[in-house]
This record gives sequence, structure tokens and C-alpha cells, in this order.
Amino acid sequence: MTFLQLLLIAIVQGISEFLPISSSGHLILIPKLTEFPDQGPMMDVAVHVGSLLAIIIYFWRDALGLAKGGFATVGIGKDPHQRRLFLWVLVGTIPAVLLGLFLKMGGYLEGFRSTHLVAINLIVYGILLGIADKFGSQDKTFDGLTLRDAILVGLAQSLALIPGTSRSGSTMTMARFLGYSRVEAARFSFLLAIPAVAGAGLLAALDLAEASQQMQADALIAGALTFLAAFATMAFLMNFLKKASMMVFVIYRVALGVILLALF
Repeated sequence: MTFLQLLLIAIVQGISEFLPISSSGHLILIPKLTEFPDQGPMMDVAVHVGSLLAIIIYFWRDALGLAKGGFATVGIGKDPHQRRLFLWVLVGTIPAVLLGLFLKMGGYLEGFRSTHLVAINLIVYGILLGIADKFGSQDKTFDGLTLRDAILVGLAQSLALIPGTSRSGSTMTMARFLGYSRVEAARFSFLLAIPAVAGAGLLAALDLAEASQQMQADALIAGALTFLAAFATMAFLMNFLKKASMMVFVIYRVALGVILLALF
């Protein structure tokens, strides 16, 4: 791949991963709207790992608490809040892991790389995001997360394996339906991404180990560039949600979906 293609992939991934507009859907659109060849799902996962590193560094206190909660769960440490945080994130991750393994083992992931599917999901889940953000209350905080809510948000996250849905968009939508504030919904969404993306990254690493040295180098460069774009986007979004609604993302999703249906 050329450096320009790697840079474009990294910027698209870094921006769209944390905005509720579907990073996987936008990555699929790159070869559709340019002359670049399809980068393939392996490169898609590689740039997701760059996003993961941005999450861990930006939310380093929560990430550290998550790690401590894991140790507390097995008897090393006694902080009940950290233990509960770890368990709720674990519970929220299970649905996506199970569905992801099923789709990968069944060879279904390649079949999802469809422009029509991306367009329809952009519209449908964009409308759902708008409804949730418009009518959902903002009474709950991340610290009051319950087991039921963790399961429901986790089920919503599993839908994001279908391009055009958006992992951050589906989880934020469910969290807003459940009454969490925009900032708190985004915070839990990003923490849920840590194990989910780490698992996908591990599977991609196994595939990359058997890939050519050029592919491995491309993945490393794209991942590093994605980290920079993702960190900047995350800082923007967390500040943006403190003073604005998600309607701008809803409008963008629906408009892009309609344009794609018209074009393809």
C-alpha cells in the first residue's frame, strides 16, 4: 500500500471510531469511493488497535482501574468499585466476542463488506441514535451502572460487527435509552472497546504473523497514524458532548446513507 492510502485509512479510522458514525462502514467506503484497492479486514483490525491504544492512554485512570478490578476479581486487591467495573465491562464484552467468533469461524465477515448494507445501517441506526438522544433522560451516571444495563449495552455492542452500525453509536444509543448522560454513555462505550478491540487485535496479530513483511510494516504504520487521529478525536468528542447533542451525527449518518443508496 502507498503511504497516502495508509494515511487515509488511519485518518478515517481515527475520526470515525469514536464518533457514532461507524468506522467499519467508512473503511469499507474507501476503496468504493477512491481508486485504492480494498485494504481488507486484516488492515481494518490493525488500525482499530491504534484506536485501542488511544483509549487506554486517554482514559488511563479508568483503564488502570479496570486492570486493578481484574486482579481484585481473582483475590488480589479489595476495591469493590474496581471489581464491579471490571465485571460489568466483562459482561458487556461477552455478546460481541461470541458473535464475533461465530461470524469469523463461519466466514461471514467478508459478506458484510457491502455498500448497500452500510448505507441502510447508517440510516436505521442513525435514526435510533436520534430518538434515544432526544427522549432519553440524563439521570444515570457511570458509577451507578447495573448488571442489567451492562448486558443491554453489551448486546448493542455486538450489533456493531455489522458495518454501518457503529460500535460507539450502538452502545451510546442503548446507554441513552437507559437514561445515561451523553458523556457517561461515551465513557462506558470507550471502556467497552478495550477488551473488544483487544480481542479482535489478537486475532489479527495471529493472521499478520503469517502475512508478508510488507503487510506487517503497513499495519504498523497505519496503527501508529490511527493512534494520533483517534486521540485527537476522542478529546474533541468528550468536550463536544458536554455542551451539544448528538443530532449532528444523526444528520450526517442519514445523509450519507441516502447518498450511498443513490450512488450505488
